[in-house]
Amino acid sequence: DVLYKEFDDLAKYNVKERMSIDSRCAIITEDHMDRDKSSEHLAKKIGSTGSGCGPANSDRVMRTINLARDYPELEEYITDVSLEVNEAINDGEEVFIEGSQGFALSLYYGTYPFVTSKDTTASTFAADVGVGPTKVDEVIDVFKAYISRVGEGPFPTEMTQEEAESRGLEEYGVVTGRRRRIGYFDMELAKESCRINGATQIALTCVDRLYPDCARTQDYNDLSAETKAFINDIESETNVPVTIISTGPDLKDTIDLRKELL
Repeated sequence: DVLYKEFDDLAKYNVKERMSIDSRCAIITEDHMDRDKSSEHLAKKIGSTGSGCGPANSDRVMRTINLARDYPELEEYITDVSLEVNEAINDGEEVFIEGSQGFALSLYYGTYPFVTSKDTTASTFAADVGVGPTKVDEVIDVFKAYISRVGEGPFPTEMTQEEAESRGLEEYGVVTGRRRRIGYFDMELAKESCRINGATQIALTCVDRLYPDCARTQDYNDLSAETKAFINDIESETNVPVTIISTGPDLKDTIDLRKELL
């Protein structure tokens, strides 16, 4: 149902005609979502979004989950993603692999037990699509200029709700609609993320939310001294260059320094 809804929502982008699904992809069912939402531990203590990922991953470990290849209605979309991606790489094409959720939600490296149901590091994202580590040229670690999280769990840099509101940093979860907790940029977490993910670049987003005077800026030289100092601190502490800086909601509100720094 979620897949077909996305087809409808993105119809103008021709997504349905361009999309393919790996035959080994696990299928989340209503049963998984019901188990997720009805679990006192997952829904209340951990703060699960109720999307069914946890129970689905559990069923995969137990070898009981159905895969995409088991559904005749998905037959027209089925492919071998690993084969396609590796052929593209061997042909000299550029392949972009994007993971989901934040590093601090990793099942192995995050704020356990307040984490998601799988690993969320770069090495796992590559493995998920069947790409070996020797094929990866660049790893871009994406940071927000501040931190937000939904639900319970440790949050050492959390600011009060009043301060978040005064800074205009009010956010709500896309899936749950719940209000997110807001915190200051966590340099120690950033350093750990760069180390474990093997980051070669950093993309810094929502800079305009933290420094409104930089909204929609497209030239690094036009950033305020305070903003530049913040970026320099991140580079100095992580030893990774900040190559992409987002200063607004539109794609054009971006400072791209990759040609200068790489």
